Amino acid sequence: MKQLLINGRTMEVAAEVETITQLMEHLDLKSPIIIVEHNEEVLQKPDHELVKVQAGDKIEFVQFVGGG
Repeated sequence: MKQLLINGRTMEVAAEVETITQLMEHLDLKSPIIIVEHNEEVLQKPDHELVKVQAGDKIEFVQFVGGG
């Protein structure tokens, strides 16, 4: 298990979760538009599969939702 700070909350995820993409799948984040900030750096979508998550990382997910 590794401990991450996700959207201001400490969470533990399985050690098998190695990339941002895997983390998003683990958290069941499926919105077509999600902005990801990893350790205070905004990531481009292609980088989600490349960036590794490590214990202690700070990750922010911002999802846009429509409404009336």
